[in-house]
Amino acid sequence: MNTAGHSEATAPRGLELTPFRGLRYDPDRVGSLAAVTSPPYDVVVRPDGVHHLQDADPHNIVRLILPQAGTVGARTEQAADTLRRWLAEGVLTADPEPALYVYEQRHSDGMLQRGLIGTLRVSDPAEGIVLPHEDVMPHVVADRAALMRATSANLEPLLLTYHGNGSAAEVVERTAQRPPLLATITEDGYHHRLWSVTDPDDLAHVQADLAHHQALIADGHHRWATYRRLRAEHPSPSPWDLGLVLLVDTARYPLRVRAIHRLLHGLPVADALAAVRDHFRVRPLDVPLPDALEALADAACESNAFLLAGDGAFHLIDRPDPDLLARTVPADRPAAWRTLDATVLHATLLDHIWRIPEDDPARIAYIHDTAATVRKAERHGSTAVLMHPVREAVVRDLARLGVTMPRKSTSFGPKPASGLVLRALDI
Repeated sequence: MNTAGHSEATAPRGLELTPFRGLRYDPDRVGSLAAVTSPPYDVVVRPDGVHHLQDADPHNIVRLILPQAGTVGARTEQAADTLRRWLAEGVLTADPEPALYVYEQRHSDGMLQRGLIGTLRVSDPAEGIVLPHEDVMPHVVADRAALMRATSANLEPLLLTYHGNGSAAEVVERTAQRPPLLATITEDGYHHRLWSVTDPDDLAHVQADLAHHQALIADGHHRWATYRRLRAEHPSPSPWDLGLVLLVDTARYPLRVRAIHRLLHGLPVADALAAVRDHFRVRPLDVPLPDALEALADAACESNAFLLAGDGAFHLIDRPDPDLLARTVPADRPAAWRTLDATVLHATLLDHIWRIPEDDPARIAYIHDTAATVRKAERHGSTAVLMHPVREAVVRDLARLGVTMPRKSTSFGPKPASGLVLRALDI
């Protein structure tokens, strides 16, 4: 315990990123590195995406992050058995010494992102070190916790951002000039490269720099909440005090912010529109998806706006009744929160008008891919609610105020590919 003066004892610590022995696929044991990777578990469109990834390679990481079985217990047992088998067979092997990993994603559209993968000390929001900006769904945290307990592993890094441009960024840039540990191109067109950082001076520079910074959770709120739950279950010190993250310096590499869309199971578009006609302006759009999204962006500059789809057309709803918003949106939050599209969607449309519980997977799904959301709605006679993305500055400002946004409000990217480096807690 720190027994120094009160001010020192209570001074907040910054980010504590530490090296670990990364668990990586042996390229000689798999078809290709690209074939064993996956998007993060919550981005995979189920069941189509799961089956596609399973077919790509028998060792695809989706068999660990999204095991397919009838119960939670069966799924977690299956993942744990699979991980043990892959370790025994040498499909996955641990690097010889602890390292931080520089991870690069590059795309032909000009996107370049570099960051550091390491194990971060898990902290609570009150410490002001890692800032969440979205609420989480308890059943998802419980599912991820069961999976991590069973496998005793962090199977994919969550994505954090900070604003630094200091010595840690210099180590990242210098490391990226060397030949990488691995390089691959995934089917989405992204080029991925990974390097290890083991030099004691480089590690010291990174850790000293990061100690002065706080981070924003860009993607992975449920995994961070899971880290916090599992840390609380295990007396400290333990490996559960740390969690696997990718930390990106947005002073060097600004992230893209996209929306996460909703799929409302069992609600036909005609019924959804009938319920909102007295409260929102409703306009049909006889245009292709890209043009409909442009119309949504224009409307979102003036008021809350959403695109409904699923009946073969697009319907723009905007200009909600101010009296309705006053009755349904909680007044005890900052104006920036009350006027968010996600706030109005959840408080006014889902809770008040459509009566759809936001955490019931039988009634609502959260999908990142816009076209896939529309296709699934049309296939099943459901309603797709397409969202316009919120600006990163709004997200960060609310997080610093300690105000969380409605769950699944944003999608920061590019997200790290799952399967390039894992962490086993007992190695």
